[in-house]
Amino acid sequence: MQRPDARRPGAPTARNPWRDEIAPYAVPDRRRSMLDLATSVLPYLLLWPAMVWSLERSYWLTLALAVPAAGFLLRSFIVFHDCCHGSFFASRGANTWVGRFTGLLVFTPFASWRHSHAVHHATAGDLDRRGEGDVPTMTVAEYRAAGPGKRLGYRLFRNPLVLFGLGPIWSFVLYPRFVKRSMRPRIRNSVLLTNAVLAAALGGLVWLIGWQALLLVQTPLVLLAGGAGVWLFFVQHQFEDTYWESSEQWSYADAALRGSSYLKLPQPLQWFSGNIGLHHVHHLSARVPNYRLQAAHDELPVFRSVPVLGIGDALRAPRLKLWDEERGRIVTFREARVGRPVPAAAA
Repeated sequence: MQRPDARRPGAPTARNPWRDEIAPYAVPDRRRSMLDLATSVLPYLLLWPAMVWSLERSYWLTLALAVPAAGFLLRSFIVFHDCCHGSFFASRGANTWVGRFTGLLVFTPFASWRHSHAVHHATAGDLDRRGEGDVPTMTVAEYRAAGPGKRLGYRLFRNPLVLFGLGPIWSFVLYPRFVKRSMRPRIRNSVLLTNAVLAAALGGLVWLIGWQALLLVQTPLVLLAGGAGVWLFFVQHQFEDTYWESSEQWSYADAALRGSSYLKLPQPLQWFSGNIGLHHVHHLSARVPNYRLQAAHDELPVFRSVPVLGIGDALRAPRLKLWDEERGRIVTFREARVGRPVPAAAA
């Protein structure tokens, strides 16, 4: 695995040879971007009223339509995500306005999420800078030193039913609505304006179709698309041999290449998830648009030895709970308790 020369916190520097290698892939193609919009946002906007129409026929039909609609909503989130990185269009203004619009579809303020996600990219895998834009993760030592209440809270949070059931509601419906005192004025205004537009849009929908119909349509979309999104984000960094280091030892490139997984999905799932399973490429250079990630992975030698996860690995990942600094990997609660590795089946 290629390693960087610099071993300090911060963004990648010009001394890293992979910067020149990956640069040709970090160029948006306007036609490809427009095709992404046409195969994500447009189908979602067509399926949403179809779900409303289906309510008077059969709710089973509504739920059936919710499956592809949720897939296109997830794909729309990837458009939003790329716009936040400034990688979807060459124009900053186009990224901003498309990002704001798609942000409304996924109930997320553009400037606020862009900031928190940039922090995630700058601190992923850094033990001393956990806490913003990541999945809360305790070390074994921290968990053992914590009181009963904190342990219980952490266990509840890391329970898959909470993480992937309540998690989408918290992450995409409730949490983005909050305004913090620490927010910069531009970010605070982004949250307030998004909240106001959403309130007006949802109020108009309630007036047109009623609050019951709105809930019956939107709830399965949030649970399906949001649950898939939270699961994808989780497994991209929470796998057994992922990368965590103290700030003194942390490296941007190592965090990308060793701490971000290559989640190999069946082609239809990779398409609906906007190639985000190629997360190692994305973390090495966030300016690579989603539709160029696969080509970069296939053609650049720097990606030859990255961690590869299959569906089975990803489904087993939620059993891993704590970072063990001595063993250099994430372990289960049972492994942390007994202090020694146990067979995967027993964990």
